[in-house]
Formats: sequence, C-alpha cells, structure tokens
Amino acid sequence: MNFFPSRALAIYVGRTFLWRCLAMLAMLVMVLQILDLLSEAGNVLAYPGNGDAELWRYVSLRAPVIISTFLPFSVLLGTLVTLTTLNANSEVISMKAGGLSAHQILAPLMLVSLGVAILSFAFNERVVVRAASTLAAWEKVHFGPIPRAQGTKANVWVRDGDDLVRAGLISGTGANVTLTDVSVYDRHGDRLVTVIHAPSGRYAGKGWDLKNATAFDVAHGTSRSLGDIHIGDSIRPDQFTLSSVDPEGMSFWQLKDAIKILRASGRPVAGLEGSLWHKITEPLSSLLMPLLGSVAAFGIARSGKLFVRAVIGMALGFTFFVVDNFALSMGSLGVYPPILSAWAPFLLFFLVGEAVLVTTEE
Repeated sequence: MNFFPSRALAIYVGRTFLWRCLAMLAMLVMVLQILDLLSEAGNVLAYPGNGDAELWRYVSLRAPVIISTFLPFSVLLGTLVTLTTLNANSEVISMKAGGLSAHQILAPLMLVSLGVAILSFAFNERVVVRAASTLAAWEKVHFGPIPRAQGTKANVWVRDGDDLVRAGLISGTGANVTLTDVSVYDRHGDRLVTVIHAPSGRYAGKGWDLKNATAFDVAHGTSRSLGDIHIGDSIRPDQFTLSSVDPEGMSFWQLKDAIKILRASGRPVAGLEGSLWHKITEPLSSLLMPLLGSVAAFGIARSGKLFVRAVIGMALGFTFFVVDNFALSMGSLGVYPPILSAWAPFLLFFLVGEAVLVTTEE
C-alpha cells in the first residue's frame, strides 16, 4: 500500500509527466487558437472601427475556453508520451525489477493529474466562465461594444401573454436589471400587429420603462415615435436573467443558485443539473488519463507492439470523451438522470482502466 516507495523516483516521473502535459497543452492551444482566429478574424474586423486590439481581445477570451476544453486531451497525450518513452528506454523494466508494482509506477502520474484537476476546476470557476460569457455577449452584438456590467446575457426572449419581448443584451441582477436593444412584438392571437423597438430599458419596480421607443405598424408599413413608454407589468427580472441560462458562462455556485430558483418556479432543470455535476467530473477526467493510457507503459518495447499499445491507450482515452459527451447529451434530453449522465462515464472508465491494469500487470 506504499504508493511512493522512492521519493526521488516519484519526483522524476511526476516532473517528466508534468512537463510533457504542459508541452502537449501548449501545442494544442497554439494550433487550435490559430485555426480559430483564422476562421473568426473576418467577423471581428467586419465591425467598423475594430482592429488589432479587438483581435487580441478575441484571443484573450477564446484561449481560456480552448485550454479548459483540451486540458484532459493534453493529459492523455502527455501520459502516452511519458509512458511510451519510459518503456522504450527500459525504465519501466528497471522499476519493476526494483520491486515496484504497476500501481506504484503510475502513482506519481495520478498525483500530478489530481493536482491538474484541482487547478483546472479553479481555472474554470475564476477565468473560463467569465471569458465564455463575455465572448458570447460580444458575438451577439457582432463584435461591437457591449455593456461592462457583470452577468451580461445576450438575445433573450420572454413571453407576455400573446406578446413577445426580445432583449439583445441583459445586464445586472435583481431590481438593477437593464435591457439593451429591446423589441416588443405586439400580437393579437397569431397575427403580428406592431413591432416596438427601443435602444434601452430598465426595470421600474413593476414593469419596464423603455427609452426613445419607436413603433412599426405591420399592416400599413409605417413607423412613428412613441418616446418613453411603459410595458410588461407581469414580466419579472428573473424571467430575463434566467430564461437563457448558459452553463458554460456560469460558475458552479452561480449555476446551482440558478437551478434552485428555476426549480422553485416549476421549470425543468434536469439538463442544467447534468451540466452542474459535469463542472466537477470534467476536471476530474484528467485523473483517468494515466489509468487509461497505462497500457502503453508495460509490455516489452522490442517486441514491436509498443506502438499498438500506445494506440490502444489513445483509443481508450478518446472513447471516454465520446461516451462522456453522449451521456451529457442524454442527460440534457432527460433520458438519463442528471447525476448519472455526469458521473457514470467517469466511474465506468475508472473500472475499465483498473480492470485492464490488474488483469494484464498485477
């Protein structure tokens, strides 16, 4: 049960593994960021006045999302490179000859992966959610100016009887909610009568005050100025702030509070609960990678099957990501219970990795 019988050996293997993971992450982020920037640079520069500063801003917002998404992949690739190198140099054979079991050889990698998972969770909570929400709001206004208020949301629709209200941007919380680019679709039954547009609106305690509104008469095709008007006495602020909950743009605790409010109002939250648990299991997936890629560490390198073992380890890792995304989608559709959709792939592949390791090496 002593997983670290040699402190020097554990530090050597753990340090080697960590540097390989960081190298893989840097390579993936660099390539994917360049490809993403090539595809989006035209859209960013299409807005009048945008230039190099806006391109760098896009990179600063997009890079954290790419890092968060591909960090488990980099751990998998780092595992395969580290273990394949150790095996090819007969270092694994030396460790086993010294009395180390397969689990003791993998223990430093598991410890480093646990540290990566903890840092990944903190990074997601503090950096990624803010970058993702800001980037989503920026994309909704076609990379133009957006409000700097916290909690900004974009393109939210709310129903008020037969009428529909759309807000291009929502910022603030509670009674301090403000709306930007507001459109009110006045309908009588299924017939659209008038479209009211206002550049801004604010919650008035009961209902909403719109500034400098204009009305377009659908039947006659004419427009007229309405000035400042009042609408939607029955529309609450939380209908705007929570009608479009983006799990990627909310931290674990923010999403948990949103789910609590939505559940109290009787709205379905199964898909959001799956996303809530996935905020924990996604960083923890890094902990699985050394176990799934461990097949590359063992076996005789000169037998010619080292490459095959590395491919098997890569296949196990990528199969986990496919199953994880599939289960999350099934949870969002209500087919799987939320907690099962988030935790079942992690537990299943942990057992698969342990079964392969124990059967072949222990």
